[in-house]
Amino acid sequence: MYPNRIRELRIEKGITQIALSIELEVTQETISAYETGKNLPSTSNLLKLSRILSASMDYILMMSPIRTPIDTSTMVNDERRLLTYFRMLGNVQKEKALSYLQGLCDSGDR
Repeated sequence: MYPNRIRELRIEKGITQIALSIELEVTQETISAYETGKNLPSTSNLLKLSRILSASMDYILMMSPIRTPIDTSTMVNDERRLLTYFRMLGNVQKEKALSYLQGLCDSGDR
């Protein structure tokens, strides 16, 4: 649940609810409501939370296990192509592709 993730990330960063509320320009009660799931952050506050907590919005919302988004600007062309093709696959095909890639990596042939 994302409410626990907000709390988890806040504590990990050593930020109090009060300090976070000041950053977001909301009350401490609002932060508490976010963390307990009683209230949802607005899109703009979710964006601010992402920046403050150094985590992607998808990670905060439990939509991705990847904490920080991939910076495609540092990728070489082959990496971009691989990611583009991977995103076009269905779930079963993705699993097969990942298994194949893992096998290539495990073989030691580089």
